[in-house]
Amino acid sequence: MEDIISILITTVRVSTPLILACLAGLYSERAGIVDIGLEGKLLGSAFGAAVVASVTGNVWLGLLAGIGVSLMFSAVHGLASINFRGNQIISGVALNFLASGLTVFLGAAWFGRGGNTPALSGGARFYGIELPFAGELAGVPILGPIYSGLLSGHTILTYLAFLAVPLTAWVLWRTRFGLRLRAVGENPKALDTAGMSVTVLRYKALAITAVLVGMGGAYLSTAQAASFSREMSSGRGYIALAALIFAKWKPYPALGACLLFGFLEAMQYRLQGVDLPLIGPVPTQAMQALPYILTILLLAGFVGRAIAPKASGQPYVKER
Repeated sequence: MEDIISILITTVRVSTPLILACLAGLYSERAGIVDIGLEGKLLGSAFGAAVVASVTGNVWLGLLAGIGVSLMFSAVHGLASINFRGNQIISGVALNFLASGLTVFLGAAWFGRGGNTPALSGGARFYGIELPFAGELAGVPILGPIYSGLLSGHTILTYLAFLAVPLTAWVLWRTRFGLRLRAVGENPKALDTAGMSVTVLRYKALAITAVLVGMGGAYLSTAQAASFSREMSSGRGYIALAALIFAKWKPYPALGACLLFGFLEAMQYRLQGVDLPLIGPVPTQAMQALPYILTILLLAGFVGRAIAPKASGQPYVKER
């Protein structure tokens, strides 16, 4: 039981940035904007959050800085893909390269640690929150470890990530704004004919995307870890996009896909160096590759027909 709870706790913690990034991609792609730049936004916001938290000693200022960096990246992506009608894939890939190089360069220039930031402690990082009566119930068989170990003890960003799933489902399928957002990703011309601005709606989607992925990046450097390290996003932005496709652009299936990827990453930590029957010690490299192998397998043969929003990736040209 302790081993199972331990694996599930790790699953929840490593799934948090994936959930936030996946929901971020859901908003942008439902609005017709392909956001390959999620990886760069995760990395850039993780760096911005760690830098500001390290300098000020205030993790909330670090969180705002991480979201601010993500907003700047989204503004560049929006300018290139919405205003200038450029290729959205190329724009996103360019942002990923920019974040990869700029974080290392600035980190080395400012801190002289090879691109890493100083370790965060005290008020400069997020800590777990103990839910009411978690300590008292810890000794209760089965329910105690689940409540006090699995449900309690996570950071506020983890709870916000899971809360964002039903909130996203409600916004996109139960509000007028969500209806318009989905419409601009399916038939922007019809929305434009009705007198609504396609450009404004797509920028709003990118702003929501930036806030969510900024929180995910800040989580990486101020909650899951206690500093920024180079390339610490480790392909999570790409995995979030794969989870989004696997979930067919729906919030609750997206949560399940992210938890599946998180479980595999948790098993990666658990099985490193373990002797398996007929196999022997599990190679570390094989376990590290497991989430990416699953991504390929899911997208290649187990997803089925995933139909993206019709206007996804297509710049809108307003008719005169």
